Amino acid sequence: MKTIRVAAAVIKAENEKGEPVIFATQRGYGDFKGGWEFPGGKIEQGETPQQALETEIAVGELLDTIEYDYPAFHLSMDCFWAEILSGDLVLKEHEAARWLTREELDSVEWLPADVDLVGEIGRRM
Repeated sequence: MKTIRVAAAVIKAENEKGEPVIFATQRGYGDFKGGWEFPGGKIEQGETPQQALETEIAVGELLDTIEYDYPAFHLSMDCFWAEILSGDLVLKEHEAARWLTREELDSVEWLPADVDLVGEIGRRM
């Protein structure tokens, strides 16, 4: 089975009420279109997982590495805490995005590989 290595950013911030929030994105393409996930990208040859998250964010500590078998491929996903350094987040391949509080984490339909990670994030928020 083919393995796809990706890095995901669990971007945290505070909302206007001072509550911790996490950035979630909804896929806009492919077999899993409409499912929710954390933004990120494929890890290319010679690239570190942190470099795959190239954007205006500060990549922090490794939260977890998720190993998940989808029907057509194995996903190996390094998940890092991250914070916005400057500017606005721009959706390139996603159709929607939301900032979620701890109480709202279960309000979206997460992709299967992200489900266990969401529970861990909720415990750490």
